[in-house]
Amino acid sequence: MGRVVCRLLCLLALWLAVPWAPAQPVPKPVVVLALDGAIGPASEDYLRRGLAMATREQAQLLVLQLDTPGGLDTAMRAMIKDILASPVPVATFVAPGGARAASAGTYILYASHVAAMTPASTLGAATPVAIGMPGAKPSNPLPATQPASRASAPVATEDALAAKRIGDAAAYMRSLGQLRGRNADWGERAVREAVSLSAPEALRSRVVDVVASDVPDLLRQLDGRKVPVADGTVELRTRDAPVQAFAQDWRNRLLATLTNPSLALMLMMIGLYGLVFEFSNPGLIAPGVIGAICLVVALFALEMLPVNHAGLALVLLGLCFLGAEAFVPTSGVLGAGGLIAFAVGCVILIDSDSPGWGVPLPLVAGLALLSAAFVVAVGGMAARARRRPVVTGLPALVGVDGELEEYAGGEGWALVQGEHWKVRGPDQLHVGDRIRVAHVRDGLLEVVPA
Repeated sequence: MGRVVCRLLCLLALWLAVPWAPAQPVPKPVVVLALDGAIGPASEDYLRRGLAMATREQAQLLVLQLDTPGGLDTAMRAMIKDILASPVPVATFVAPGGARAASAGTYILYASHVAAMTPASTLGAATPVAIGMPGAKPSNPLPATQPASRASAPVATEDALAAKRIGDAAAYMRSLGQLRGRNADWGERAVREAVSLSAPEALRSRVVDVVASDVPDLLRQLDGRKVPVADGTVELRTRDAPVQAFAQDWRNRLLATLTNPSLALMLMMIGLYGLVFEFSNPGLIAPGVIGAICLVVALFALEMLPVNHAGLALVLLGLCFLGAEAFVPTSGVLGAGGLIAFAVGCVILIDSDSPGWGVPLPLVAGLALLSAAFVVAVGGMAARARRRPVVTGLPALVGVDGELEEYAGGEGWALVQGEHWKVRGPDQLHVGDRIRVAHVRDGLLEVVPA
């Protein structure tokens, strides 16, 4: 017994003598989003859900791989608000090679906790441009020593509006640069003078923090960096961190498709024309159902876009005029007015000149020609109807189709225009056959096979 106890004590002493190294903690994951294309409502939704997923997974970093020509101001500002309030650091990475962060992309890059680019990528050209301001040009900032009397010289209304937009955007960019410790002076120049930078130039100018070849290289360079976030400071341990890709799902792709201004315009046109056909031919059902669905979807899409309300009113007015041409004989006056209103409304419908968010002129021309064909067809039918002699009473049934309900020995009953009529016809007809009225004699319809 004493020998066993002695052996156990020896084993315990050996176990205590072994230097046990503490277990290395598993690095928190890094979430990667890939945003390619114009900034819009779908981009805003994608980033918001990506940030929610990163927070839920307790990620240490969210990498937003960005390649964009710009986009909508409202969506861009919403994305920046989400980044500024995020408890998870956001590293915006302009990639892959040849990518750009132009216009709205530059603002997002400046707002991010970490700004990175890949070689052969660019950023800048952040001057805001809006429809109705063709004279808006990049302008240099006023020197700080310039007298107030010169700075407040009267300017044209159009130039004043342009200066107002550019001044607001420049102040926004400067505030983001000051918040993140980036080159605020260059950021203001990107707004006022539409200048751009390559990746090496951006690194030398303190516009970006890192130039990396790909995401793994970016994570290696960020390892050990301390990043201030909304509720404190985070030290990144990204060298061996697991990477989780957050791809766009069907919901996001559907939202991106529906918020395409061209598709929204076509859906609205289909919807209104479907309702016109339903009202002109009650009981068809299908045009009304399709038209109502398309109209509701179009209104949903337009509600998420920066719509010029005057343009929307002109489009609706033009389509209403074109539809009214089918009911009111105006010799094409309503149709011509509708075409003009529709075309002008389409051009100014979306209040943005950002790439990918206007309605292309070829599409406007195509829809206008389609509407013109509709007006011509309706006008032609109306002209033929006016040339036909007026027929009322029983003779008006000649040429109308119906269906046999009872038939035997060359006589029977048929349903014609919702009414039951006594008919006479060839012996080869049977119950259920489609027939056409050939003559009307003494209240009896003489019919032939339709």
